[in-house]
Amino acid sequence: MLDYIIPFLTRTFAFDPHSPLLFTQFYFWGFFAVVFAVLTLVHNRILMRNTFLFATSLFFYYKTSGSYVCILIFCVVANFFIGKFIEKASKEWVRKLWMILAVAIDLLVLSYFKYAYFFLDVFYQVTGIELHVYNFFAAASNAIFKTNSLVDTIILPVGISFFTFQAISYCVDIYRGKIKAVSNVLDFGFYLTFFPQLVAGPIVRADNFVPQLYKKFFLPRRAFGIAVFWILNGLGKKVILSDYLATNFVDRVFDTPLLFTGFENLIALFAYSLQVYADFSGYTDIAIGVALLMGFRLPQNFNSPYKALNPTDFWRRWHISLSTWLRDYLYIPLGGNRKASFGTYFWIIFTAVSSVLLSGSIWVGVGCAAFLLYILLYMRFKPESKKFITTQMNAMTTKLLGGLWHGASFNFIIWGGLNGFGQIFNLIWCKRSLNWRAYASFILLAICAIFYKNLGYPIFAILIVWFGALFVGIYAVMIFRLFSQKTYHWLYVAWNVTLTFVFITFTRLFFRAGSNLDPAEANEVAWNTAKNMVNQMGSAWKLETIPAIAWEHMNIILVFVAGMLIHWIPQRIKSRYRIAFATLPLPLMVLATAVIIFFMYQFMSADTPPFIYFQF
Repeated sequence: MLDYIIPFLTRTFAFDPHSPLLFTQFYFWGFFAVVFAVLTLVHNRILMRNTFLFATSLFFYYKTSGSYVCILIFCVVANFFIGKFIEKASKEWVRKLWMILAVAIDLLVLSYFKYAYFFLDVFYQVTGIELHVYNFFAAASNAIFKTNSLVDTIILPVGISFFTFQAISYCVDIYRGKIKAVSNVLDFGFYLTFFPQLVAGPIVRADNFVPQLYKKFFLPRRAFGIAVFWILNGLGKKVILSDYLATNFVDRVFDTPLLFTGFENLIALFAYSLQVYADFSGYTDIAIGVALLMGFRLPQNFNSPYKALNPTDFWRRWHISLSTWLRDYLYIPLGGNRKASFGTYFWIIFTAVSSVLLSGSIWVGVGCAAFLLYILLYMRFKPESKKFITTQMNAMTTKLLGGLWHGASFNFIIWGGLNGFGQIFNLIWCKRSLNWRAYASFILLAICAIFYKNLGYPIFAILIVWFGALFVGIYAVMIFRLFSQKTYHWLYVAWNVTLTFVFITFTRLFFRAGSNLDPAEANEVAWNTAKNMVNQMGSAWKLETIPAIAWEHMNIILVFVAGMLIHWIPQRIKSRYRIAFATLPLPLMVLATAVIIFFMYQFMSADTPPFIYFQF
C-alpha cells in the first residue's frame, strides 16, 4: 500500500517544473474541490477562512513556481510591516520615506528577476563591458538546503509583475490616505496571494478587495450560475480558441517565419491577435468565476477590446486593471495632463538612446535628436501647445514603460511605443478636417511609394497598403457627401473598428516575437523574428497561390472567424444568454456543463500550453 501512497503524495505535494498547476488541468479542479469543501466548513469564521485561503494560495504558488514562493512570502511580510509603518508615522517626510522604501523594495525584486539580462545587455551595448548574471537566490538556496540549482541563470518567478504591482498600489494608497493598513498579516497575505488571480491578474486594488476580507460568505443561486458560466466561458476561450490556434498554426509560423509565405505570416499574425485575447481574457474569466464561487468579487479586466473605435478606446477595454494602474501610479505622477516632469524627459531620452543602440545606426540617432529638437522648438515658439505636447509625452512614456512591464526586451518597448504613437496620431488625426486628412493620406501614400520604389524595404509595402486604405476610405466619404448628407453610423463604427483592430494586430508582431524567449537572447531573436515576418508580409505575393493556401489552412481561418463573430456579438445578447444559463434548474445546468466540458475535451492537446501572461 505504501508503495502507492508515497509516490501519490510526492506527486501531489512536490513541485514539478514540467507540470505547473494550471486552470486547464484536472489536477487543479481536484485541488479546488478540496479547497471549496474545506471553505464550506469555515466560511463564516473570518480569520480561519482567510488564514486557510492564504495557506492554500501559497501552496498553489509553490506548485507553480517551487522555491520562489519564498519571494512571495518576503513581499507579503515586507509590504505588510511597511504599510503599518506608513500609517503610524506622524511626520509627512517619514511617511514618504517608508512609502519610497516599499516601492524601491518591490521594484528591486521585480527588476532583479525580470530585467537583469536586459540591463546587462544595455550596459554591454553602452560600455562594451560584458557582465554575467548571478542568481543570489539560487546560491542561498544551495547553501541552506544543499541543492544544486544553477547560479548563472535567473528564472522569472511566475506572476511576479502582478503581485509586486499589487503590493506597490497597497503601500502608495496608504500613503495617499485612500485606505487603512490591514491589521493582520494573515489577512494581508490572503489579499496579496489570492490564488485565482495571483499569477496573471487582474491586479486587485486594496480598496476594492480588502473590505471583502471581513464579509461573511454569501453566494446567491444566480451568482453561483454566473460563476459556473464564467469558468466554462474562460475554459472555452483557452482550449477551443487560444490553444487550438497556437498549437496548430501560430507557434509554427512565429518559430520559422521564413518557411511560410507572406499570406501565411499574415494569417498567423491575425490568429495570434485572437489567441492572446482568448488566452488572457479566458484566464480572467476563470479567475473571476473561481473567486465568485468562494464569495469574492474580482474586477472586470476586459470589455470587448476588439470593438474599440480607436487605440485609446482599445486600452480602456484591454487589461483594464493594468491600464488603470499605470494611469494612477505612473501617468499621473509623471505629470499627467498637467506638466512634464524629470521622469518624462528621462524615459524619453532613455528610449531614444535604446533605439539607437538597438538599430546600430547613427541615422536613427540623428532622427531621434532632430525630432526631440523639433518638439522643444515647437513648444518654444508656440507656448499654447506646451500642455498638449507634455500630456502626450507623459502618455508615450507610460506606454513605453507599460511595454517594458510586459517583457525585458526591446521588442516590448517597440510594441509599447507603437501603441503610444497610435494613440497620439489618432488624436491629432481626428482633430483635423476631412480635407486635411485626404491630402495627408495621399502625401503619406506617395512618400511610402517613393521609398519603396527606391529602397525596396518591405515595411514600406505594408505602409502603402495602410495609407492606401485610409486614402480610399476618406475619399469615398468625400464623394458620398457630394450627393447626400445622410450618415450611416454602423458604417462609421465598422470602419473604425476594423482600422483599430488591424493596427493593434500589427503591433502584436513585436509583442509575440518577444514572448517565450530565453532572456539572455531575447533582444536579438525577437528582433530577427519581427524583421523576418515583416519581410515576408511585405514581399511580393503570388496571388494565384492564395486560394490554395487559404484552403489548406481553412480550419484556422474558420476558428478565427468564429471567434471574432462571437466577440462582436452585442453585449445585451451576451448578457441574456449568460443569465439564461445562470438561471437554469440545477440538473439542467449540470447536464449542460458536462456536455460543454466533453465538447472542449475534443480540442485539448496532449501538451496544453501555459497561459501567455504567466511569463509576465
